[in-house]
Amino acid sequence: MENILVAGANGTTGKKIVHLLKESQYFNPIAMVRKKEQIGQFKEKNIDTVLADLTKDLTHTMINIDKVLFAAGSGGKNVVEVDQEGAKRLIAVAKMSNVAKFVMLSSMGADKPEEADDLKDYLKAKHNADEHLKNSGLNYAIIRPGTLNNSESTGKIELSKSLNRKGEISRADVAQTLVRFLHDDVQANCVFEILNGDTLIGDAIC
Repeated sequence: MENILVAGANGTTGKKIVHLLKESQYFNPIAMVRKKEQIGQFKEKNIDTVLADLTKDLTHTMINIDKVLFAAGSGGKNVVEVDQEGAKRLIAVAKMSNVAKFVMLSSMGADKPEEADDLKDYLKAKHNADEHLKNSGLNYAIIRPGTLNNSESTGKIELSKSLNRKGEISRADVAQTLVRFLHDDVQANCVFEILNGDTLIGDAIC
């Protein structure tokens, strides 16, 4: 089984990702959390954790890590330091540790942040982080969902390099899509937008 470092494991989407990885026969999640009080919820489920802050040194997070899934975010409070520079820090240590793949949760609109009506600073930070990953030399996948909601998983999405429309998608389906991109049999070094759709996630990706 491959050890997957999940940055943002305590977030709403991050928790879904960790759960899927724990249930998988291929992956072992390592939940990266920022506060000691966040460790217990994972420990009681026999999920390994690592304590780390994206604004500080991250070298220790890569011990025995095979792949990284970045689902962290500042919630709009510190987008440059966390969403942008924090991602860059994790990419740097992942590169030094020769991880096999880095899967990034981005956002629709991150390709053209200057055209956004709102969330412009957030989308600019995500854009810069995405570009840094693309130029890092790492094997990567960047996934840009539309507006996230808390609906139940449908197991179906619409996926394209550019969907040319706005829309929503459940966090549950985003989590499933991100985990699927960790596999070695899917396209590498790619950027995709995803929305709720009619195609099974496995079929949409492969």
